[in-house]
Amino acid sequence: MNHFGFQLLHVNARTQARRGTLTTPHGPVELPAFMPVATQASVKGLDAAAVRATGAQMVLGNTYHLTLRPGENVIAELGGLHRFMNWPGPILTDSGGFQIFSLADAARVTDVGVTFRSHIDGQKLELTPERAVEIQEALGSDIAMVLDHVVALPNTPDVLADAVERTIAWARRSRDAARRADQVLFAIVQGGLDVSLRLECTRRLVELDFPGYAVGGLSVGEEPEDMYRILDQTAGALPADRPRYLMGVGRPRDLLEAVARGIDLFDCVMPTRNGRNALAFTDEGPLRLKNLCHREDPRPLEPDCPCPACRHSRAYLRHLFMSGEMLGPVLVSAHNLTYYQRLLAAAREAITDDRFDQFRADKLRRWQRATDSGITQESQSEASNR
Repeated sequence: MNHFGFQLLHVNARTQARRGTLTTPHGPVELPAFMPVATQASVKGLDAAAVRATGAQMVLGNTYHLTLRPGENVIAELGGLHRFMNWPGPILTDSGGFQIFSLADAARVTDVGVTFRSHIDGQKLELTPERAVEIQEALGSDIAMVLDHVVALPNTPDVLADAVERTIAWARRSRDAARRADQVLFAIVQGGLDVSLRLECTRRLVELDFPGYAVGGLSVGEEPEDMYRILDQTAGALPADRPRYLMGVGRPRDLLEAVARGIDLFDCVMPTRNGRNALAFTDEGPLRLKNLCHREDPRPLEPDCPCPACRHSRAYLRHLFMSGEMLGPVLVSAHNLTYYQRLLAAAREAITDDRFDQFRADKLRRWQRATDSGITQESQSEASNR
């Protein structure tokens, strides 16, 4: 039985921001939502209970990485990805399409599919739309993604058009290959920074009638304003009664700008990757904890944050990083994920109350003020620290 569903609860009065609920076999997800990235069945540095404690509702795994190690059959024999990583909530798995971009030097793309040379041992991995679905069905995720063709930006019109045609053809083949009744498949809109290509790809994918749609191929080097321009045109062209997912985008500002344009779901490695590198996200802007100005600072990262990092002082957190203690990356990763979850929980409330436009403006103003006032101090502190 398919337990998947989407309910649109409210659209903000002065923006396109949407409040909704995504229903899956492993529980509901309140939208808009951010998914921590568990590429290899692990959110780096945190176990499932710690990830859950941040407020996360759903996580993301990766087809390419999990089929290489430990192999989808191993995971299936051990009860599926949920049991394997001890995550009780919903899971979305990416198809491996992003690796066509990120591992371009080790990938060869044809209309049939993509052939990778494993980044682990150099062995050949052939990934077709059908094989990507097969792997994800073995993993047992709640939401699987079609295989798509992601290309670098900027790019030539011919390359972009070719990738769009391939993406549409692969989406159809992925849909036709799907067998699991308890898993749904999302299509992915490509087209680079060409609005007409994006709209053409959207129209043709909508004709294939997927349960949900993602906007892919952004946050790959383009300016934020270009991404917003594409979202202005693309998000509204997607069906209002289906969830909309923006793949791989994760700056706090970008989350709110995308929510304002009608996006429901996000993922990104940014909160954990930055956490491992001593950068903490706060309402007063990012804090670079290795900077000298934090050496004797008794304050928590944020006074009202319930995460484990905020039980400690900024001075202590800095000490952990300067001493090479592994606890530092763990604590700040937990804080950053908690910050993202709190940000989107507050956004959901603001949408429901028809004050999202003011909520967004207030957040952007605070982040910008922090950047304007803190850049000299931060730069000087970094120089002193080195």
